[in-house]
Amino acid sequence: MSYAIQVEGLEKSYNNHTVLNGLNFNVLKGEIFALLGVNGTGKTTTLECIEGLRGYDSGNIVVNGKMGIQLQSASLPEHIRAIEAVQLFAKWNKVKIDSGMLTALGIDAFVKKQYKELSTGQKRRLHLALSLICNPDIVFLDEPTAGLDVEGRISLHEEIRKLRENGKTIIMASHDMAEVESLCDRIAILKDGNIAFIGTAEELTEKIGRCCTIHIKTEQGVESFESNNINDTMLTQLKDYKRRGIAVLDIKIDRGTLEQHFINIARGNGE
Repeated sequence: MSYAIQVEGLEKSYNNHTVLNGLNFNVLKGEIFALLGVNGTGKTTTLECIEGLRGYDSGNIVVNGKMGIQLQSASLPEHIRAIEAVQLFAKWNKVKIDSGMLTALGIDAFVKKQYKELSTGQKRRLHLALSLICNPDIVFLDEPTAGLDVEGRISLHEEIRKLRENGKTIIMASHDMAEVESLCDRIAILKDGNIAFIGTAEELTEKIGRCCTIHIKTEQGVESFESNNINDTMLTQLKDYKRRGIAVLDIKIDRGTLEQHFINIARGNGE
């Protein structure tokens, strides 16, 4: 098994407050990996330690490959043109500009625009392009589609999937559970400075349990039932309605979402 990133025993404190408490996890080469956690759990600190932007107290981090970092916001001058930003980053990294990459990300459409004139979607694309200038093996994405409309999100998701198809390892932080479930091969949930869960969305569902809510509509209204066994609950309730002479008009089953599972883990209900 080949790892892009290995984190062992990572510890970090701010004064007397422990943020990371012996953190351990690995990221596989070529996967899209999400690091999740409620505010204050050390998610950003972990990413910054891996990226080399923040020091840590103890532990070991191994990064097997060149990194590209796309931050949620970029401190670019308002009057710099998109192509000037690309040229600047290319010079810093001592590489030639990949015109094919710029075309694929749609940068060609606004290369002459100043940064202040760009839409949110265009800025996100530019930030991603700047992170790819050095042709990295590992790409860090922080809230990559925050502020985008539906069309922009779908388009950027396609580009992220293409990066994986081209062998890139993607590590992302996102508060959008639908985005995480759609894109990521594995997820890790931070709690109290350590990993509370790591695995696929399906494995998270198995860990929490397949609890669902069954909504049964009758002429008297809608009744909802929590259940870990759809068959048993349905048969019991339908028999009861038949015994009482109540006609069932509709049935809806809500299975637990990734967001619900995440909340359960973050609150300690899934341990």
